[in-house]
Amino acid sequence: MKFATKAIHLGHDPKAHQRAVMPPVYQTSAFAFDHVGEALPFSYARGGTPTRAALEDCLAGLENARHGLAFSSGMAAIDAVLRATLKPGDTVVAQADCYGGAYRLLTRLLQPAGVKVVFADLSDPASLPALLDGSVKLVWLESPSNPLLNLVDIAALAAIAHAAGVRVAVDNTFATPYLQNPLDLDADVVVHSATKYLGGHSDVLLGLVALDDEALFRDIRLVQLSAGAVPGPQDCFLVLRGIKTLALRMERHCDNAERVADFLLGQPSVEKVFFPGLPDHPQHALAKRQQRRFGGIVSFYLRDDSREAASRVAERLRLFALAESLGGVESLVNHSATMSHGSLPPEKRRELGIREGLLRLSLGIEDVDDLLDDLAQALA
Repeated sequence: MKFATKAIHLGHDPKAHQRAVMPPVYQTSAFAFDHVGEALPFSYARGGTPTRAALEDCLAGLENARHGLAFSSGMAAIDAVLRATLKPGDTVVAQADCYGGAYRLLTRLLQPAGVKVVFADLSDPASLPALLDGSVKLVWLESPSNPLLNLVDIAALAAIAHAAGVRVAVDNTFATPYLQNPLDLDADVVVHSATKYLGGHSDVLLGLVALDDEALFRDIRLVQLSAGAVPGPQDCFLVLRGIKTLALRMERHCDNAERVADFLLGQPSVEKVFFPGLPDHPQHALAKRQQRRFGGIVSFYLRDDSREAASRVAERLRLFALAESLGGVESLVNHSATMSHGSLPPEKRRELGIREGLLRLSLGIEDVDDLLDDLAQALA
């Protein structure tokens, strides 16, 4: 089946649910046994529900994986993968420009617990072998990265890591399974903040993990079951519903982002535009090879590199809400230095290029001419 067909049909068999065309919301915390010791597919909602199972199976199919796991947030999904793969004394090599929440988790929770964290620029795969000493157990990637949309060569990095016996995990939130499938590029684990594009309507908080490895699946499943950071059935239903229109929405997100990126290039108040679809993007060729399209996020530097200038532009926008998230049907603007990456030390933000005059746009599915008009008046 093609992607759009899989997104609509995977994970649900109407015959197993009283012929319901849509996956039902099983709003229950427990399931009744007929007798003591009976083996049931579902017994207690922390362990699973039919609604959650439908979502997990759907995500697994979209990422060409054997297993899917759902969590209460994207950060809970990241935490479960890290906990399942790392123990005190181990090292994780993480992409330097990873999401601010992942950076906070790695530095403020894992490092004090005895895990060594090495942040590295992995834009050149040749830099990885020197980092892989015997303590490294995981390479953590994010492509495209948040907020400067840097890409890494997943297949090349995975080949190097695997030769050293190291696993590779990829945060695929920005690309979604519609644009990129990291497991097909030999990554071991793929993680999503389904709060973003998969849910698609800014009304749910949820994280997802997909993978093939049976032993690693059991380890992550143990964290899921034991820690209990699982989504409720209504949240699972909302993401399932969102996924059904993912293919349509991503095409519009990508169309709008391409038009907006081109528009911003011609604005006198804009110093630099970050978008993998632009020919001068340093990983443009990689984006064409690794992704199906270039995504729905565009970031840019203002020439006036001040928080005040960024605030003026953000507050003048009428159709772009100033908000932390992304990937919804509505357009959003994010000031990364104070929002998505506000937990990073100022010197770390400067090192990564997350300046005060940086704004990140999540292009929704509105009419692009209206978005361009809005940007024009805000930047004037």
